[in-house]
Amino acid sequence: MSELWTYEREAWAEGYATVCGVDEAGAGPLMGPVYAAAVILPRECEIEGLNDSKKLTEKKREALFDIITNTAVAYGIARIEAAEIDATDILSARMKAMHLAMEALNQPIDMALIDGNRDKGKSFTITEPHRLLVKGDSKSASIAAASILAKVSRDRYVVDVLDKQYPAYQFAKHKGYGTALHKELYLKYGPCPEHRLTFLKNWEAER
Repeated sequence: MSELWTYEREAWAEGYATVCGVDEAGAGPLMGPVYAAAVILPRECEIEGLNDSKKLTEKKREALFDIITNTAVAYGIARIEAAEIDATDILSARMKAMHLAMEALNQPIDMALIDGNRDKGKSFTITEPHRLLVKGDSKSASIAAASILAKVSRDRYVVDVLDKQYPAYQFAKHKGYGTALHKELYLKYGPCPEHRLTFLKNWEAER
């Protein structure tokens, strides 16, 4: 666990007292919103099993979601809808979701550690003081926590809301990713309002 605090320690040593981790989930699916979360953890707190959300089982992510939200000094969660992703671009949507997640924190931050190597899209740029960390969700405790909150929040929304609104597409089974089942149902029923049409050119060509 201690190595997950390396980048936070560096920021603290440079005088950045309040450091948050930021990550997003749902850039790849062909439907639904992209989510982002920002998390400020107590300094060097121990959360057993904390890791990149993609390396955890769904059950473990769900358990850690509650632990993180109960432990965090502050956290914020935000999403950008499919229609806005189509109207702009996914990179801009990701950046805007991260910005909104940071804005949702109940206190100002001095530095954000952001997963990835990009901080701007065509129509949106992150302006908060920040550092980019490639594969940051496996290098930073704060980013790992944010990755779990973003992933679980999106999955819950897809399962609890979108799957019920559009049952024909069985979103709960594939979360909107380009699986064979999703493709089969899309070609049968066409797009619903939650589909990202800019992502679906190849499937549209088959209809």
